Amino acid sequence: MSTVQHEGVTRRSFLASTGAAAGGLMVGFHVPLAQAADLPPEINAWVVVKPDDTVVIRIARSEMGQGTLTGLAQLVAEELDCNWRRVTTEYPTPGQNLKRQRVWGNFSTGGSRGIRESHDYVRKGGAMARMMLLQAAAEGWGVPVAECSVARGVITHTPSGRKTLYGRVAAAASKLTPPDPASVVLKDPKDWKIAGQRMLRLDTFRKTTGQQDYGMDLQLPGMLNAAIKDCPVFGGTVKSFNAAPVMRRAGVRKVVQVGPSAVAVVATTWWTAKTALDALQIEWDYGPHAAVSQADIHAMVRGGLDLSVPATSVGNSNGDAVAAITAAPRRIEAIYGYPYQNHACMEPMNATARWTAERCEVWVGTQNGEAALAATAEAAGLPAAQCEVYKQLLGGGFGRRGRSDYITQAVQVAKSMPGTPIKLIWSREEDMQHCFFHPITAAKLSAGLDEQGNITGLHMRIAGQSILATVAPQAMRDGKDMVVYQGLNPSGPEASIGYSFPHLLIEHAMRNPHVPAGFWRGVNLNQNAIYLECFLDEIAHTTGQDPLALRRKLMGNHPKHLAVLDAVAARVGWGSPAPAGVYRGLAQTMGFGSYVAACAEVSVSAEGKLKIHRIVAATDCGHAVNPQQIEAQVEGSFVYGLSAALFGEITVKDGAVEQKNFDTYPVLRLADMPPVETIVMPSGGFWGGVGEPTIAVAAPAVLNAIFAATGKRIRELPLKSQDLKRA
Repeated sequence: MSTVQHEGVTRRSFLASTGAAAGGLMVGFHVPLAQAADLPPEINAWVVVKPDDTVVIRIARSEMGQGTLTGLAQLVAEELDCNWRRVTTEYPTPGQNLKRQRVWGNFSTGGSRGIRESHDYVRKGGAMARMMLLQAAAEGWGVPVAECSVARGVITHTPSGRKTLYGRVAAAASKLTPPDPASVVLKDPKDWKIAGQRMLRLDTFRKTTGQQDYGMDLQLPGMLNAAIKDCPVFGGTVKSFNAAPVMRRAGVRKVVQVGPSAVAVVATTWWTAKTALDALQIEWDYGPHAAVSQADIHAMVRGGLDLSVPATSVGNSNGDAVAAITAAPRRIEAIYGYPYQNHACMEPMNATARWTAERCEVWVGTQNGEAALAATAEAAGLPAAQCEVYKQLLGGGFGRRGRSDYITQAVQVAKSMPGTPIKLIWSREEDMQHCFFHPITAAKLSAGLDEQGNITGLHMRIAGQSILATVAPQAMRDGKDMVVYQGLNPSGPEASIGYSFPHLLIEHAMRNPHVPAGFWRGVNLNQNAIYLECFLDEIAHTTGQDPLALRRKLMGNHPKHLAVLDAVAARVGWGSPAPAGVYRGLAQTMGFGSYVAACAEVSVSAEGKLKIHRIVAATDCGHAVNPQQIEAQVEGSFVYGLSAALFGEITVKDGAVEQKNFDTYPVLRLADMPPVETIVMPSGGFWGGVGEPTIAVAAPAVLNAIFAATGKRIRELPLKSQDLKRA
């Protein structure tokens, strides 16, 4: 099944073509539309049932390969009790959401929240639709609705055996008053028949056959193409450029400055625009950061590990860790570091915009449709009501497409040529050098031990960049970025620590270089899991304890953390010999609402060549909407996490990012990827995410296995820069 796209479709024509007047039913939460009294009658927003029994489920969240589109459709279809084979999906637009008092709720897709934060109201949308369709059938037959039932979209009047289909009663159902959402009783997950099952994804066929269009594939009548080049140094500006020679090139239509720091060329084809841009003579003012080196950034960040300098904030504490460590008969200390990393989406940033003085429209792959609409309106200089964003499927997001900088640029270019659609595509080099990068951080960890090797106190000082300070300063609390502490929080459903220590202090010393940080898949959980899990491994080996036994000793008050760790240990056969020459490493964490653990099996040759033979990973996400998708997400997260651990590093020279393409920023290849065995073990009672949590256990599990194999403790990533020969 494919996602229906809306290109250049007005709200009026969209509703008229799919609404109740066409013999269909739109269901979801009832929102009065007094401003649209002249429109065909409709009920609400989530589901359209067409006369041919096709069920169109509207998905507000973005699909970028993670499977949210299919998972949310399963939840709606489960409560609707329709025929899954008749289900298709489509995106509503953020403009429609604005006009309809945000009937679809949140359009943002990040933090593995697509399902876990919208499951309740989308399920109610499906349940309300089912109730209304049953009522319409019952009224048509003149029987009590209690005598009617439905299965796979077929309504049956039980006493008489009469049957009808959803499509036949949809028009009548559209005229009914929807039930109160508060009165809707949702199915118990144990009774699920569509949700909870290993359903094939709705977008797989078109993707695997090459039929699926992404933002880069969009074509509009009269469209031109644009390439852009921003100042290589963040904070720099355009001083001057000479457009005349470039304008004489065949196919070039315009050269335009975009904001204070970028220049774009508009041409008939993107390649014409790109080659003209390469030939354009631009003089840059590199600004105040032109001399900054990676060594400068390293020193700035590591300066935050000086404990004589006060921390910016405390994320988790109990007792007096400093005093306990000072008084302990034994002490262990280590410093770890984590580099800048790029999202490296397969599809570079792009957006298509058409601007006039009355209206601005944008076609774009975005993780946040409402933020994209706001950025469009601001750049267009128009009210949001005169703008629209049509979401396209994303060729990778990973947090990068939660930003709207490339959308702003596309609108700014389009304003220079009113009425002409302009497709702006970043080159790979532009995409690599102008990211919102995974933040650079370091951590100093200290532990006090008693005579038996028990931890009496643990102190972790994290130093480095704040994502919120870059992208959402309004979300900070008194200058503090609490997102820094993912996986280390004292409690809570988002990302809490899985161990109990007699004395604990976890703090952050904020250090913000000029390179912008952003949300990168897994975010701060990635490095925090390395810092804690590898340091615990150090303590275990230093004190002669089994790494699993040490963790179990600290996890008595954290049964869900312990359950996934035990499941991994049991599957891998921890405690029994590994194959000859193969060594194991463990890691566990909690993030994005889910509990995860992993064991890596690796070997390291005499020459220092690493081979990862096997990964066993367990996930407890509470409720499993589609176990097949969860397995795919876990496997994919290890591709991403191992790619970062082995190769991912962005460095700076003369204020600019050094890496420009995949020749200098390699990613994981097929030969490097181990088999992943996924244990899906939903314990129920909560809703966790699955797109990001297991990324965080990829690196520490491998690093701990490398130590077991070589006796060398690796405290800096990526591994490509480390000597893995045995100590």
